[in-house]
Amino acid sequence: MTEDEELKSKEMYEKYANNASEEDIKKIAKKLDKMKKGPIAKIWDEVISLWQMVKDPTAAWGSKALAIGALLYLVSPVDAIPDLIPFLGLTDDIGIITSVVATLS
Repeated sequence: MTEDEELKSKEMYEKYANNASEEDIKKIAKKLDKMKKGPIAKIWDEVISLWQMVKDPTAAWGSKALAIGALLYLVSPVDAIPDLIPFLGLTDDIGIITSVVATLS
C-alpha cells in the first residue's frame, strides 16, 4: 500500500469511528458474513472479536467506536483500495482490522 493509500485509509477509518451509530451496527450485521473471503478469512478471528465487542453491552463506548469504525471500513466497498481489485482490494482492510485489534489489546 502506498503512503497516499495508507493516509486515505486512516482518514476514512477515523471518519467511521468518530461518527459510529446504531444504524452502523445494523449495516455491519447485514454485511459482515459476506466478508469472510480471501485474505480476510485469515484474520476472521480478529474480525469476530471486534464484532463481539460491538455487541457487548458492558464494553466502553470508545472501544466500541474503534471496533465499529474498523468493521464499517471492512464492509464498505468504498475505501482507499476498492475491494473489487483482486489480491490488493482487501489489504487496506486487513491493515485497519489488525491495527484496531492491536490498539484495543
